[in-house]
Amino acid sequence: MTAPPLSRRQLLRLSALGAVGLLAGCADGRSPQLLSSSGQFPAAWLKRLPSPWQARRLETAAAVIGAATQPRSALLQLGDGWAQTLEPAALQAFEPAAALEGLLSQAEAVSRLFRVGPPVALPWAFGTWLLLLRSRPDLATQPDRGWDLLLDPSLKQQLVLPSSPRVVIELALRQLGLASAEAGALEDSRLPAQLARLRRQALAFDERDGLNLLLAGNAQAAVLPSQVVLPLLRRDLRLVALLPESGSPLWWNLLLRPAGEHPAPPLEWLRESRSPPLLDRLLSGGWVPPLPRERLGASLALWPREQARLLYPEAAVLERCNSLAPLSPAERQRYQRLWDQTAA
Repeated sequence: MTAPPLSRRQLLRLSALGAVGLLAGCADGRSPQLLSSSGQFPAAWLKRLPSPWQARRLETAAAVIGAATQPRSALLQLGDGWAQTLEPAALQAFEPAAALEGLLSQAEAVSRLFRVGPPVALPWAFGTWLLLLRSRPDLATQPDRGWDLLLDPSLKQQLVLPSSPRVVIELALRQLGLASAEAGALEDSRLPAQLARLRRQALAFDERDGLNLLLAGNAQAAVLPSQVVLPLLRRDLRLVALLPESGSPLWWNLLLRPAGEHPAPPLEWLRESRSPPLLDRLLSGGWVPPLPRERLGASLALWPREQARLLYPEAAVLERCNSLAPLSPAERQRYQRLWDQTAA
C-alpha cells in the first residue's frame, strides 16, 4: 500500500527538524573531548562534565595517546608511566593553574612529569601497591614480615606480581631495606639473588588478568594497585590487604592538556572531585585525590579504620613511598640487565 503524500506543513516541519539536527551535529563536531581509557576514570565524575565538553572512553592508554593529536582532543587521562612517554612538545602548561593549588608536595614533581618547566599535568588521584591475600589468615596476621611475605614458601607459584619489571625490582629493593633513590641501590650485590627469588615465586606477571586468577582461587596472593584493591575489600570477605611499613612505589593518575588550540578545562568541575558528595563516590572506587589528610578526614572516617589506612597511608608510611621518575637511558639499561640476569 502506497503511503499518502506529505502535506506542505509536514514537509516544513521535517525540514526544520533536519536543520536543528544538522546544527547540533556541527556543534557536536566542535565540542572539546576528555579522552580516558577503560576503567581508569570514575564514571560519577565523567557524568558531571559540563557542556559543551564530552567524554570519550577508549580501550587502552595507548589508544588515548594515539588520539591525542585529533582536533577535539582537549584533555587526556593517563597514568604517570604513560604520560612520561609523551614528548614535551606534545603538551601545554596545565590551566587553570588554580586546579593545582593545595596538592601534596609529592604531587609537584609529578605535575611537571619530573621535568624542568611549568606544570603540564593535574595529578587527580594517587595510591600505593598493596599485597592482597585470598583466604590466607595465617599470612594476614603477620604484617611485620612486610614484603618478605611474598617469599613465603607456601606462595610459590601462587603469587601474581605486577607486569612492570620496574615495580617488581622496587619490591625486591624494599625486601633488602633499600630504596631505588639511594645511591648504588641497583649495584647492591644482594639484589640479583633477591630479585631471582622473588621472580621464582610468581605464577604470573599481570595485575590485570592476574586478579581473575586470585578471585578464582588459582592464586593466593597478588600485588595490585590500591585503586583496584579497596573496592574489592568491601565486597569479598575472603580478601585481606596489607601495606608494609616500608611503603611501596606510588601510582598516579593524571589529566593533561595536549598541545594546540583547546579550551581550558572547567575549574569548578576539576575542584568538584575534592568535596563531598563526589569525593565520597571517588573514594568508594579507590580514587584518592592527592590532598592533605585533613582535607579528606570526614570522607575517610566513613571507612573502617584499617581500610582507611590503606586508602590513605599514615604519614610515616607515605614518606617511605616514592614516585617512579623517568629513567635515563643508562638507568634503563641497568634495569634491563638486572631483569635479564634474573630470568628463571
